[in-house]
Amino acid sequence: MNQIDINDSYYAEDELHEECGVFGVYDFDGNDVASTIYYGLFALQHRGQESCGIAVSDTEGPKGKVLSYKDMGLVNEVFNPEKLEKLEGNIGVGHVRYSTAGSSSRENAQPLVLNYVKGTLGMAHNGNLLNAVELREELSYTGAIFQTTIDSEVIAYLIARERLNVPTVEDAVLNAMKKIKGAYSLIVMSPRKLIGARDPFGFKPLCIGKRDNAYFLSSETCALDTVGAEFVRDVEPGEVVTITKDGIKSDKSLCQKNKARCIFEYIYFARPDSKIDGMGVYESRINAGRILAKTHPVDADIVVGVPESGNPAALGFSMESGIPYGNAFIKNNYVGRTFIKPKQAQRESSVKVKLNVLKEAVAGKRVVMIDDSIVRGTTSARIVSLLKAAGAKEVHVRISSPAFLHPCYFGTDIPSEDQLIASGHTVDEICKLIGADSLGYLEVDKLSEMICGGTGFCDACFTGNYPIEPPTIDIRGEMG
Repeated sequence: MNQIDINDSYYAEDELHEECGVFGVYDFDGNDVASTIYYGLFALQHRGQESCGIAVSDTEGPKGKVLSYKDMGLVNEVFNPEKLEKLEGNIGVGHVRYSTAGSSSRENAQPLVLNYVKGTLGMAHNGNLLNAVELREELSYTGAIFQTTIDSEVIAYLIARERLNVPTVEDAVLNAMKKIKGAYSLIVMSPRKLIGARDPFGFKPLCIGKRDNAYFLSSETCALDTVGAEFVRDVEPGEVVTITKDGIKSDKSLCQKNKARCIFEYIYFARPDSKIDGMGVYESRINAGRILAKTHPVDADIVVGVPESGNPAALGFSMESGIPYGNAFIKNNYVGRTFIKPKQAQRESSVKVKLNVLKEAVAGKRVVMIDDSIVRGTTSARIVSLLKAAGAKEVHVRISSPAFLHPCYFGTDIPSEDQLIASGHTVDEICKLIGADSLGYLEVDKLSEMICGGTGFCDACFTGNYPIEPPTIDIRGEMG
């Protein structure tokens, strides 16, 4: 059996990423919202670290005047007090992005701002469309000129075109939703309205918040907490909500019985202090650990989690098994998007820069190591190697998700099958390849137990049961 190549150049590619996070505010009292959006995006930074942006408008000012700024980098790298002060307006939308596909460049950063015959739109999108290529071609033949390579621009153009035929922006959003296929949570800013929309399957999260006389739309509840807003409710899959000075108006005409919320929000993507569709993320991860302890028990001396999402699952494993929970890893929280990988000739490891092992915690012990997933296996192999080098007698790996067998087309960068270690190897083979003493995954049929009997989630990356027929060709390298 071939040994896994644990060369450092693979490490960044062996981590999963969410496509992005969206955040919007409408302050009815007329206060500037840019700094509030900044803090909201800061709380959503885990959802995308490549680029970010903010667009604002004054609902009492001239229609069509939108101030915006976006660039490559983390939120605190792109924005400073001077930039935020220039963004004057009481309605706005923000975005953090990680590109699952399409180029990572400034022109692909969001929000998108569109000037058209009916005025101006600002839009932020989380998700991935399956029919973006066809729609883009259709729009191009009717004269559309695209400035980006992202499918979000296709949505923006569709909304603008539909707005020519209907009386309101929310009607245009609804009509555009009837033509697009795939995963999307949208926040659309028009001169006098803030609109939120979620695809009928509910792949991506979106919720509503309120603080004093201001309303919020956010990918996660943790961002509402950060800005001191109260959670009102989740936007339902298929729902369009319109926030104006008259309050919130809802259209549920596209809501359907079949739901397909992304299960990986609970396993990995969302911050543990968020709640998505009524289920606490932290609780779901604790549950995953408890289930692993029942289904894949092991005699050991300590249970440790790979930061950050592995920690709650490790705690759950400890609570169920009675094996003490401990910290084995020190994480460097200052390694961000701009981290320069060491050259191969150098001895420094990019994994060791991000994670270091507490030798005193693991030396001479049988260790249960909990992580959220194994993609290519390279990072898992390196971490197991680090634990054993620190003196761990045994390393038993437990994964708080099932094995990845299929790519995702809905906004998560799970790669094609030939790059997924579980697609071509048995569990025993993977165990040997990563150097572990044993390996156990969460079973697919335990996923509903993890989210307390919840139903209506997408598990296609584990099962191949796609809620929407996947494209015949992998378009993820062309659109993003």
